[in-house]
Amino acid sequence: VQYLVEEAVESGIEEIIFVTGRGKRAIEDHFDISFELEETLVEKNRQDLLEAVHKISQLARFSYVRQPMPLGDGHAVLQASHIVGNEAVLVLFGDCLYDSKVPASKQLIRTFEKYDHSIIGLSQVEMQEVSKFGVVEGVRLDASTYEVKRMVEKPKPEEASSNLVAVGKYIITPEVMDALATIKHGKSGEIRLIDAFQVLIENDRPIYGKELEGEWLDTGDKFNFIKATIKLGLKHPEMGEKLREYLNCLRTDLN
Repeated sequence: VQYLVEEAVESGIEEIIFVTGRGKRAIEDHFDISFELEETLVEKNRQDLLEAVHKISQLARFSYVRQPMPLGDGHAVLQASHIVGNEAVLVLFGDCLYDSKVPASKQLIRTFEKYDHSIIGLSQVEMQEVSKFGVVEGVRLDASTYEVKRMVEKPKPEEASSNLVAVGKYIITPEVMDALATIKHGKSGEIRLIDAFQVLIENDRPIYGKELEGEWLDTGDKFNFIKATIKLGLKHPEMGEKLREYLNCLRTDLN
């Protein structure tokens, strides 16, 4: 979550809304001012750590909304509609990170500034992997931008006509919120963003996709979570070199 917040802030975002469920109070505590910890660091004269801890709560303006039941990503987004109001909003899923020179969110924002309609962050996957994701079919407008014509949630590989998938990063306009509010719970009992996008597409409203530059780090399962932790850990300014040395030692042991 810290990485996502830093990505958003580096992309110019100043206000961040967390939509959380039960058992996620640690997120709120992490980005809040930690008086007790800061006092302890002052007493121990750890100015370096004090500045690092204090900086976290100053990254942006934070607010928190509870999703009472896990009824889908679209339902989660709806919980924040009273705060978002009539504005476009950047939506970032907590298990989708990107390792890129230009922050993924900034890439989406630049595309939104050009087209002024909802933008879906995209990546290509192997065809045998499409059944894990929401697949996007569209017309290519340039090297990395598409006008989305159809979205299909987790199709079988033999039924998919595209290997472009949504990566859990979006910019949505108020009309997406309006569409979400009209959607009834589907067969899965959930309200999904993909359903709102499809409603707009069927009503001839433009939706665009941006194939993001960089490496998609999907942390939605245990193995990929470990891979992402190692990948980002190697880039850490303090621990990266030590981690690299440790991995080299492991490689020697394995050989």
